[in-house]
Amino acid sequence: MTDDIPVHPAEAAIQASGLRVEKREMPQLIRRVARRLPADAAAVREALAEVRRKGWAAAMRDMAGRAGQPWLRPQEAEAAAATLTDPEPHEADLRLALEAAGAARLRAAGRTPELALEAVAGELADAGTALPAERHAALALAVAQAHGLDAATAARFVLDSQRLEEGRRRDLRAAETAARSKRREEVARLRAWEKSLVGIEALPGLLRCSEREALRWAGAGLVPAARRVREAKGRRERWEFDPAEIAPLRREVFSWREAERAAAPSAEPARPGRSGGERLDPRALARAEAAAGKGGKLANAAIARVAALDRYAAHFVTARAMIRRITIVTGPTNSGKSHLALDRLAAAESGLALAPLRLLAHEFREALAARGVAAALTTGEERIPAPGSRHLAATVEMCPFHMPVDVAIVDEAQLLHDRDRGAAWTAAIMGVPARQLFVLGAPECILMVRRIAALCGDEVEEISLQRKSPLHAAGGPVGFGTLRAGDALVAFSRRDVMDLREELVKRGRKVAVVYGALSPEVRRAEAARFREGEADLLVATDAIGMGLNLPIRRVVFSTLRKFDGEERRDLTSQEVKQIGGRAGRFGHHEGGVVAVLSGAGSPDFVRAMLEAPPAPPAELRPQVQPDAEIIAAVAEEIGSDSLFGVLARIKRAVLRKDDPNYRLADLTQPMAIAAAIDGVAGLSLMDRWTYALCPVDERDNGITRLARWAVDHGAGRPVRPPLAGRLPPPDKASGEELQKAEKVHKRLVAWRWLALRFAAAYPDRDEAELETARLDDWIEAVLRQQRRGKAVGRSAPDRAGRSAPRS
Repeated sequence: MTDDIPVHPAEAAIQASGLRVEKREMPQLIRRVARRLPADAAAVREALAEVRRKGWAAAMRDMAGRAGQPWLRPQEAEAAAATLTDPEPHEADLRLALEAAGAARLRAAGRTPELALEAVAGELADAGTALPAERHAALALAVAQAHGLDAATAARFVLDSQRLEEGRRRDLRAAETAARSKRREEVARLRAWEKSLVGIEALPGLLRCSEREALRWAGAGLVPAARRVREAKGRRERWEFDPAEIAPLRREVFSWREAERAAAPSAEPARPGRSGGERLDPRALARAEAAAGKGGKLANAAIARVAALDRYAAHFVTARAMIRRITIVTGPTNSGKSHLALDRLAAAESGLALAPLRLLAHEFREALAARGVAAALTTGEERIPAPGSRHLAATVEMCPFHMPVDVAIVDEAQLLHDRDRGAAWTAAIMGVPARQLFVLGAPECILMVRRIAALCGDEVEEISLQRKSPLHAAGGPVGFGTLRAGDALVAFSRRDVMDLREELVKRGRKVAVVYGALSPEVRRAEAARFREGEADLLVATDAIGMGLNLPIRRVVFSTLRKFDGEERRDLTSQEVKQIGGRAGRFGHHEGGVVAVLSGAGSPDFVRAMLEAPPAPPAELRPQVQPDAEIIAAVAEEIGSDSLFGVLARIKRAVLRKDDPNYRLADLTQPMAIAAAIDGVAGLSLMDRWTYALCPVDERDNGITRLARWAVDHGAGRPVRPPLAGRLPPPDKASGEELQKAEKVHKRLVAWRWLALRFAAAYPDRDEAELETARLDDWIEAVLRQQRRGKAVGRSAPDRAGRSAPRS
């Protein structure tokens, strides 16, 4: 006789239900039934359905793939599986559930069938899935049916969408073919032009003058050099000239000689081929130029305009016509730079505040309002008027160069050294038409601002401010488990921020986050959560180093290294000061502390960076870039309508690499956009230049998407805004869904940027604004979720440069 083996009550309930259960399913089923005890047959059926839903979702994903329906995503398969309650469904049941979930998705994709079709097809294209014509027609039919169109209306909708898509594909192919052809032509043109150039020794023959005269006139700039090439060895450079531009100058030779005799030049010109050297007396040069014909073509108008990159300050006519005084206000974070300048700005009859971020432009506008001054707002994607006001808050790139004001502010001037946006600061500081200009920034900006002021001939005053509350390095590292309320934990990627957030939430901490992919509205909402105590910790990237006013007690670095776009390197002293300086905000804390997470680096490094004097910049020449006038002028000069060709000529020939005053900004992205849209019919050169300046993310297929929009624009088709479609409840959102919403938001930023410049081609601005607001609200709601174990970020193993969390 054997003893009876006791059976778990859940297992007994399963056996009593009479349901067929696979052996591999039993452990999960027992756990689920145990949570339902006492469990009858219905409860067991429900639990078994839950166990099998993952397999049903996989089967439905396979169905969608075999049917050629890539618009049915894994989310639809999972949603469909969740609706099934019969543990033994037929294949037809799976298909019906999938179709219902797909229809729900297509209805949520847009309020009309047209918008829904555009949104889903655009999403697939962004993911690299190009639908063949017959699949696009199938998608159109599915959209029509999901939106409840009757058979006849659905057929017309499918036919119309096919015609539209065929036209779009035809235009895209034509644009790509034309763009390739133009690139080949422009490369050949550039090579032919470079081969046609001659050296300084050819000038006497071309101008029928003496060698000495040729040297003198070339050195004075009367004979324009087409290109200056530094020789491989030695300090000499070779000046090269375009014979086609030199020959017409023969008729000016007599007047130049007469002007020189009358002017009696006091100095010799620079000798082409040598660095440095004396130049003609400026008054003599002016008289010689006047003798050559006021407004006449020394080479031609385009060459003169191109040469303005060598004399960039003169390009800003309104500012140069004013007597400006520049006040450089420097100091560490929390030293009152903005407060001082805003007080002066508010007291002026007219003024302008230029900020590096849309968020900061809004804060400037609000700060002026708090001082009783109404101000308008202009950013790349929005305009807020203030009738009757003579004050404006704007982002730096939106500086109005032809609107004189009494006082202006340019903030965060250390961004003059930024390789992506530095040229915008050069233009703003050189070109803002203000009688009194306050330039605010870290001490590292002083030398370059002084140089810009000298190039502009402006008077300079310097004010150095001290921090209002003390800041010091922590004595030792901070354990992950010892982070306390008021701390800000800093990482340098979205992924690391979300990993750290997840780990802290698992430990029961309430966390707010700030990183670059978040919109200004969401950043401010997250900052408010931290400021008001709803979140006791903040996890952020270096995005907190600019603008946000936060009551941080201690800044803790989770790593002392960052990837800067080219390499992974140690943080600089300026970065440690800028980010760490957010600790100990005046009025909130008596002082601030800067620390490093245990295992992430040495506290001594933090201390050394905080105590280090300002490092002299490696490069003191301000960055410059062409504007619309220069683009148009160069195009006329080379006889080309190709934006790629114009930018290639500018990059190769306009500003030599060792120019003593300026350096050319990086034109890589504008040239990539130009290469993609140069063949678009219906867009002028200036239209294409506007597209080339649009803020897009290349990592998110931004240039390809921009080309699609440009083709629709050029063909006269309205460009619809990107939409996110159905969003899950915030407490159910995955990290993947959050990241997708952030990407759609960034695409909307680019769309709205273009809509401000091409209103007729981008007509659905209200739709875009509503979608932007919806995404802002949803993303903030997702980030507010603080449930333990609920991951809204991407989990990943620890990487080099960031320590593993430890207590």
